[in-house]
Amino acid sequence: MTVLGVYQPGSSLLHRMPAGVKLLALGAVIAVMSVLVDSPTRLGVAAVGVVAIIAVARLGARSVVTQLRPVLWVVLFIFGFQLLFTDWHRALVVCGTLLLSVALAAVVTSTTRTTDMLAAMTRGMRPLARVGVPVEQVAMALALAIRSIPLMIETVRQVEEARRARGLRFSPRIVVTPVVVNALRTADGFAEALSARGLD
Repeated sequence: MTVLGVYQPGSSLLHRMPAGVKLLALGAVIAVMSVLVDSPTRLGVAAVGVVAIIAVARLGARSVVTQLRPVLWVVLFIFGFQLLFTDWHRALVVCGTLLLSVALAAVVTSTTRTTDMLAAMTRGMRPLARVGVPVEQVAMALALAIRSIPLMIETVRQVEEARRARGLRFSPRIVVTPVVVNALRTADGFAEALSARGLD
């Protein structure tokens, strides 16, 4: 089972909330945090708020932490970069805000079916069809992107397990190359499936 985007059935307030409302609220909250969270103190307040949202959704802490794990190495890289060019306060705020944003996204994906999210996105983009935007194709691209995320995470996990089983040290050639090759193969598979169905 993949760890990202896995819907967890439930009856909480967030489970019952329309998908469109949750997606708009997610974007708004992340935007507000990006603007207002500018100190460790405010980051702490934001963290309390996110924990409260997780509690309202009735999601286990372990489930959320599991979904955060794939992005931790990215956050560590950003933290080091920020330390080099700013200071630890700024590094903590930037990385903390990023983790909180991912946690909120995890809450949305855990309490919302993928089909409901895609339907909400399609409805939201309907007005763009009047100016020539291919809404259905964009919705399909979003569906494929969402489907690809857990596939890539699973590929990274398998490559990492194979590296450890062989006792090899981490290197871009050993880890990144197989992931990129698998991603290209997956893209080819998607393209062939779409072509077989008469879709360009």
